[in-house]
Amino acid sequence: MASDPRPRSRPERIPLGGTRRRVGFERRFRLWLFLTGVPTLVLSWVLLHQAKVDSAIQWILLLLIAGVWAFLVSVLMEQLIRPLQTLANVVAALREDDYSFRARGAIRNDAMGDLALEINALAGMLQGQRAGALEAMALVEHVLNAMQSPVLAFDPYGKLKLMNAAAEQMLGLKANEAIGNSAEEFELSYLLDAEDDDLFSRGSGQQAARWIVKRASFRLRGVPHTLVVLADVSAALREEERLAWARLIRVLAHEINNSLAPIKSIAESLRGRIAASLPKAQQNDFERGLEVIENRAESLNRFLQAYRQLMGLPAPRLEPVSIGPLIARVAQLETRLDVQIEKGAEITLSMDVDQIQQALINLVRNAAEAALSPDAQNNGSACVAISWKILKDDVVIGIEDNGPGLTNTSNLFVPFYTTKPNGTGIGLALAQQIAQAHHGTVELHNRAEALHGCRAELRLPRRND
Repeated sequence: MASDPRPRSRPERIPLGGTRRRVGFERRFRLWLFLTGVPTLVLSWVLLHQAKVDSAIQWILLLLIAGVWAFLVSVLMEQLIRPLQTLANVVAALREDDYSFRARGAIRNDAMGDLALEINALAGMLQGQRAGALEAMALVEHVLNAMQSPVLAFDPYGKLKLMNAAAEQMLGLKANEAIGNSAEEFELSYLLDAEDDDLFSRGSGQQAARWIVKRASFRLRGVPHTLVVLADVSAALREEERLAWARLIRVLAHEINNSLAPIKSIAESLRGRIAASLPKAQQNDFERGLEVIENRAESLNRFLQAYRQLMGLPAPRLEPVSIGPLIARVAQLETRLDVQIEKGAEITLSMDVDQIQQALINLVRNAAEAALSPDAQNNGSACVAISWKILKDDVVIGIEDNGPGLTNTSNLFVPFYTTKPNGTGIGLALAQQIAQAHHGTVELHNRAEALHGCRAELRLPRRND
């Protein structure tokens, strides 16, 4: 970032006196005081000389007068310099942000007193401003740490100067270790290179987070800095995607239903009117053809109704539900094989039990079909297991199978997409939508500890506010 081209104005310096000589104020004042004593010494010498006082006594008296004068000058200088030194110490303390010093004994309508009172007032004003600045900084820090959006600041050299708690969590960094280091050290250069409103993804898999970049500039002690604010738009984009699918399905359902109704009606009319007039051999072919038309029309109608159910999912009705009994019920509903349950610590979550149960049924059904698939290399020993574990803020329910695993993960949660001959493509999409309605997620990936198989994870928050 380029620096400010405007020249900085220098503060105007006011001279302390009219002289240009490089003599200190104290020395100059002391010298003038001593010079004012010279006439007194001369006058004393003249008077002593006229009185014909002995020369030795004259010198003793002159030295005595000079000593008394020097003592008076020292006392006068002490009375003048000590208040100035005190005020200088107060100003020096203010410069060091120490506002505990004040000048005492000052009175109005006195030059030194007025100066002391003005410095005391200045100290009080600066102390108030300092306290206000500290409170404002504390408020800003609390606000930044309370924000769910990551906030970072970089100096002109690309060094990180500020990051809030959300940025620490997103980047996996600690502020006390990262601040002061270059963005390149933590692979954050893309944030400095990004333009305003740029969109980027972080992470991989089905739950990759998508962020939008907001940039701004500010000055700290005259040095330009770059402020970067990241906004998580994953949920908004998913909602827009869901609404787009809903609009598409609504249009398709309207158009297809307008065609299905007359097709089914015409097929029924043809069966009653034409079938009796045909020969026996042709009647059988005609009946089979009409039956295919009616069955496909009915299947297509069920297909559309299923998608309407997906897009019309109601808001969850939350209630406390124990995880163990819920998983036991889901395991009993799968009758094609025995589902193993690996029990974890018992915990109660706030959820819509019907919706979560439907999501688990879909995931278990997919796992069972994968394990029983002809492509599964498990020597005919199909296996599905359900387990759960409690993390810091979440509960993860895992469903594992020993099927062929995943070959294409990019379209897993896309409605209409399925690799099964009789699949509808709504099982995973419905499970994902239910999980998101509970502020959770569904993820699928191949098992890392086994040669074959897949693991599906339903992650739910422990507190679902």
